[in-house]
Amino acid sequence: MASKVYCRVFQAVMKLGNCFMGYRTPELVTAGPGSIKELPAIIRRKGVDNVLLVTDGGLVNLGVPDGLIKAMETEGLRYTVFSDIQPNPTDLNVEAGLRSYKENNCQGIIAFGGGSPMDCAKGIAARLARPNKTVPQLQGILKVHKKIVPFWAVPTTAGTGSETTVAAVITEASTHHKASINDPSILPKYAVLDPELTKGLPPFITATTGMDALCHAVEAYTNHTYNTKVEDTMAKDAVKLIHDWLYKAYLDGNDLEAREKMQYAAFYAGRAFTRGCVGYVHAVGHTLGGLYGVAHGLAMSVILPHVMKQFGPAVYDRLSDLADVCGMEGKDNKEKAEKFIEWLDDMKKKTGLPAGFDIIKQEDYDQIYRWADAESNPLYPVPVIWQREDFYKLLDTLRTAQ
Repeated sequence: MASKVYCRVFQAVMKLGNCFMGYRTPELVTAGPGSIKELPAIIRRKGVDNVLLVTDGGLVNLGVPDGLIKAMETEGLRYTVFSDIQPNPTDLNVEAGLRSYKENNCQGIIAFGGGSPMDCAKGIAARLARPNKTVPQLQGILKVHKKIVPFWAVPTTAGTGSETTVAAVITEASTHHKASINDPSILPKYAVLDPELTKGLPPFITATTGMDALCHAVEAYTNHTYNTKVEDTMAKDAVKLIHDWLYKAYLDGNDLEAREKMQYAAFYAGRAFTRGCVGYVHAVGHTLGGLYGVAHGLAMSVILPHVMKQFGPAVYDRLSDLADVCGMEGKDNKEKAEKFIEWLDDMKKKTGLPAGFDIIKQEDYDQIYRWADAESNPLYPVPVIWQREDFYKLLDTLRTAQ
């Protein structure tokens, strides 16, 4: 009981403190099909002539950054490509990127890709701002608190919303502990939304990244303590867009309208949880990524409905609001909330995602609990504050879900 009281008191203070945090929405410097080609000229006009392009090896092999690289060469913008990044970026990846930035005398950063390059790029920017602190020392709340180098975010998935967030999730290579740097200083000032960059995403990645965006919106909205009308509205707009367009993007990856709608959904959801925070879906999902290498979007997709079910009546009213946005009917809030959760499960089935994770080991329960609890409590204003037994119950559900 004392721990629950402490969490709620902390969150009440944090709610007040959020009024002075300076949250903002990144400027969309350009958007629409083919808009990435305009970025180099925009960067040059900001007085930056040499950038570190942070991306990942898979995208490089597929040629996804080629259009941007050609445009940089045409514009005379010097660049260095850094792509040595793991799916769950580590502090070692950040340090390697930092060396590349310094050795090549870069003046700014372009983060190009999904959550992994985005988070790694933010980590590099944080280290440049705080050269005397290691990544683990920067993890936590407000550990950077200093202006970063010029930073442009270019998402190539419609999921993480990292272009709008104050968080960079980095795994400590030596311990496999996955934790976030959380600071408004690392929120990108500029973003580019070009749906053509997401056309090559396989259906599985389309599904998991889209469900990741959905998780951001749902967790932010059901938390609601820190939210203003801006976050509530963006969360609902994101849920509506995902409800209407995710499956279309999954079925036809060349549907540019669906791709564009999903990019905006991820953008809105990312902005919503930047202030509203995520919750136990992310806290547990991060541990599964660190311990077992589970991709972030997949973890979010699988865990989300299980957590909402376990919250029970505490989320009926808020999930009912989201059901209303999606046109789901019911005789009361409980029934509408249950229909919304059924839709979450149905989306997993239709896109071929698993019901649970049988890779979770019972001997890891305590480690998972400790890491997830440390991440979430007292910061995340979750609808129900969980204790050890609640985390164990979720892990049991995930291990045995069919």
